[in-house]
Amino acid sequence: MVCSKCGVQNNDGSTHCTNCGSVLVDAATHPVAGQVQAAAMQVVPKTSGLAIAAFVMGLLSFCGLWPLLGLPAIICGIIALINISKSNGRFKGTGFAVTGLVIPVVLGPIMMAILMPALSHTRKIAMRVVCGTNLKGLSTAMIVYNDEYPMPEAWCDLLMQEADVSPKSFQCPEEPEGSFSYAINKNVYEIEPGKMDAQMVVLFEANLGRNGVGGPEDLVLRHERNGRLGCNIAFADGHTEFVAEDRIAELQWTAE
Repeated sequence: MVCSKCGVQNNDGSTHCTNCGSVLVDAATHPVAGQVQAAAMQVVPKTSGLAIAAFVMGLLSFCGLWPLLGLPAIICGIIALINISKSNGRFKGTGFAVTGLVIPVVLGPIMMAILMPALSHTRKIAMRVVCGTNLKGLSTAMIVYNDEYPMPEAWCDLLMQEADVSPKSFQCPEEPEGSFSYAINKNVYEIEPGKMDAQMVVLFEANLGRNGVGGPEDLVLRHERNGRLGCNIAFADGHTEFVAEDRIAELQWTAE
């Protein structure tokens, strides 16, 4: 017996629809009800809105919006397929749902392969910039809070105590937690305060630990820019810049 409301076929003798719970009327004894049932059986299935949504989002993800619409397209496609399979023919759109589901799934690995190098490059740029910012902050603190450069055996400790510099400022983002990634030029203590050349190296990237003091032989080239390996350097006049490997030999480490 077909339900006149939802069109679902029920067992003969049933009094209520197993799908929607409506009261069933025997078509043999109620001709009008039979006509309604016949019409219900001929209902044209509707295209699932979720299937259409999955299809549209899948196409848009293929056009460059995969990071934004890829996952929603997959979710809508799965839900649409489930609803269609349970609708007993009332909904259609399986092709739309499958297409919307497959495009992001196939496109995802391809997009990740394309994006990963770009994301990695962006991360490296960010690490270089943060490292340079750290050095700039340390250099400024040394100038502002000290009449002369702190004693070499305790320059990190003094900046943390006297200038309230955070321990994080001494760590390059690429180094392990708690690292001290910078050192002070050992030659700055041989020059009288105020007589240092503006272009003389004061702070540089190194792996000499807490209160590190050293020279050009201790430089660590952690970063690159435009394919050129190098490191960040803080100079006596307070400015900081990225210096490529081929320019390191030109740096001023002693009084001239």
